[in-house]
Amino acid sequence: MNEHKPEESLKIENIVASAKVTDSLDLPSLASQLKDAEYNKKRFPGVVLRMQDPKIAALVFGSGKVVLTGAKSIDSLSRGLQILADQLRALNIDIPEDLTYKIQNIVTSADLGTPINLNKIAVGFNLDKIEYEPEQFPGLVYRLDDPKVVVLLFGSGKLIITGGKVPEDAQRAVRRILSELSSLGLI
Repeated sequence: MNEHKPEESLKIENIVASAKVTDSLDLPSLASQLKDAEYNKKRFPGVVLRMQDPKIAALVFGSGKVVLTGAKSIDSLSRGLQILADQLRALNIDIPEDLTYKIQNIVTSADLGTPINLNKIAVGFNLDKIEYEPEQFPGLVYRLDDPKVVVLLFGSGKLIITGGKVPEDAQRAVRRILSELSSLGLI
């Protein structure tokens, strides 16, 4: 195998996290006071705030809950939540100083650096953990238990790892896939 190290190709594509910033929010008032806020109750039950730096969307609900999406790193996720909190505080909304978020999903891409034969993998891997129907979807879906993630494998050798809760989940998943492919003689 060449010097390509799949673990080094890992790239976070999206982090989705949730947080509770307060007990309730007046969404129409919020939407009218915040620059660039989108609120259309018929289309979506929350206010959508799009930040440019970091490039994150905050979905703000009347319950005081927030979903942050689009973050490419844990640091940008934290900065996005802080920016949102500061914007709400500027409107005299009581927001705790130490906000915490819970990561719901980290989507990561990786590249094995070599094409792979999905048909052979489908035969070699544990059948109750995979889905492979090439006429419906060009990738093989592989559900891992440890880490608890779903890996989409493509014939090009590219991978998408979804369902992670910490960035290390993707690293562990790639190492496990490499180990299994190697033990089956498929890479």
